Amino acid sequence: MSGPARTAGLVLGLLVGGLAACAAPRGVAVTSPAGALRPVSRLGTPRLHDDGDRSSLAAAVRQSLAWIEREPPDRAFVVGPRTVTAAEQGRGLRRFLDLLDRTDSAESLAAAVLAEFDVFRSVGAADGGVLVTGYYEPAVDAAEAPSAEYGVPVFARPPDLVEASLEAFDPRFRGERVAGRVEGQRLVPYWLRADIDAGRLAGRGLELAWARDPVDVFFMEIQGSGVLRFPDGRERRVGYAASNGRPYRAIGRLLVDEGRLERAAVSMQAIRAWLRAHPEERTRVLEFNESYVFFRPLDGPPVGHLGVPLTPTRSIATDARLFAPAALAFLRTERPVRRPDGSVGWEPLARFVLNQDTGGAIRGPGRVDVFWGRGDEAELAAGLMKQPGALYLLIPKGGR
Repeated sequence: MSGPARTAGLVLGLLVGGLAACAAPRGVAVTSPAGALRPVSRLGTPRLHDDGDRSSLAAAVRQSLAWIEREPPDRAFVVGPRTVTAAEQGRGLRRFLDLLDRTDSAESLAAAVLAEFDVFRSVGAADGGVLVTGYYEPAVDAAEAPSAEYGVPVFARPPDLVEASLEAFDPRFRGERVAGRVEGQRLVPYWLRADIDAGRLAGRGLELAWARDPVDVFFMEIQGSGVLRFPDGRERRVGYAASNGRPYRAIGRLLVDEGRLERAAVSMQAIRAWLRAHPEERTRVLEFNESYVFFRPLDGPPVGHLGVPLTPTRSIATDARLFAPAALAFLRTERPVRRPDGSVGWEPLARFVLNQDTGGAIRGPGRVDVFWGRGDEAELAAGLMKQPGALYLLIPKGGR
């Protein structure tokens, strides 16, 4: 759930940085929207055989359609060499739903889509590939009131936090935002994580709940949403409300640079294990990341930056400066699976997805983040995925 919602790319974010649009600005885009995608020739047409269930796909398409139908019909999106309006996008999504109803196999659906949609491949790296990571919805043990056991605040957005769109001042900063607080007549940076941990926001009534483990809250910030699980069995969903605007600094990178972890071994699971084994280092390591995320209660499932619910394994996050929001796409990569003996293997993943989120770690045409939902399998995928893949956007034929 990203800006407004979450940190995309858990593994990559932990290692090389980048908090979802929660993060401070990173500079202007290095790739234009027109250059992010290239038309696929007939000889290069991918095999669009979906390996997932159709009900989740239809649900995700309907969420994108709900968003696109609220947009002005003539709003234009750049997709490679084409410009597509919101009305055309809506027509394409409705037609795709119709094809889902009319076809009875992955093969027949793929053939129908290729007959009616143009295919554009993300330019990605030099070989045209993309790096695929994952994110999920964690559960955090929490209580309504502080105690010796539950002493870690989960903060709501402070009223003195000010956000501004840099694009409003200069179009070169498309999609960039800055956050801070007003001091006199100046906008100054908001408090650091260390300041907030030291009690800078205490006594202001901003606590949504009190968690047991600061590491759990930290990783919920990385995800941008989560479920607070209370001792009596009640649960409360929370989602991204804002960040302090400070630069994201990756604790995985810190541990690698200090020789505490091997780069190839960095994962959410590995970092959690290291922090458990070195409690005396925990505060220093967590506060290395100056960025801090504030939350808000959610009445329903996690939402992405479009404000629509995310669908596990069907919603993806990409660079919002480069890829058309709500667009239908097809992703090929691989996912981790837990074997009966407890080891981890990898299996292919190929499915239609919807572009419904974004993130500060998701920069450029070579990055994709998959939302995995909630549970052990979701945590496994979010913690381990940093896999090569290919991303194709699908746009209805015709138009400009």
